[in-house]
Amino acid sequence: MKRFEMITESEARLLEPGSTVELARGGFVTPLAQDTLRELRVTVVRADGRDAAAAAAELTPPAEVRSIAIGSDHSGIALRRALVAYLRGQGLAVQESGPSAPSESVDYPDIAAGVARAVARHEVDGGIVIDGAGIGSAIAANKINGVRAAMCTTPTLARYSREHNGANVLTLGATLLSTDEAIAIVDTWRGTPMTEARYVRRLIKIRGIEESR
Repeated sequence: MKRFEMITESEARLLEPGSTVELARGGFVTPLAQDTLRELRVTVVRADGRDAAAAAAELTPPAEVRSIAIGSDHSGIALRRALVAYLRGQGLAVQESGPSAPSESVDYPDIAAGVARAVARHEVDGGIVIDGAGIGSAIAANKINGVRAAMCTTPTLARYSREHNGANVLTLGATLLSTDEAIAIVDTWRGTPMTEARYVRRLIKIRGIEESR
């Protein structure tokens, strides 16, 4: 039986119709490969017993972000409210968390963890966390297994974080960005899918690091 660390669409095309292959523990099947495997009636047996489709969902963020959790500490209230209004105006389902007034001081790790857990549990398609600089929230969110948080200050970084790194949480610095700048970053971030197999292969290694802790 052939054994794969990862099955791409081009590799799937080379398999015998009706055959059975083994996917290594922590392995991954790309979305296009899954379609080809179904067409060829190829059975994929996972060494770790996990479902291939579920594994794909865990690794790659949804190509279309339709629901989002957004939270902020006291320093990001104004930007949070502006983004919530904008995203709801775009038709997204938004879960909002954080204080309602600057006098309500909160600790950013608590907010970041709440948003990150909602993403890790697949309750929402993505998350946004806002604090003063965005750095601390990224550090905190990345402690949750399955979360890849990136602090972005430009649309270019937002695109890379999604396309190359599969970021499912975006963190923003309220003291570093105007509302218009933040909206441009968010639009690019949620509108960029992760599709290339070579990038997914690297996420497999990141998951391996998580599981080895």
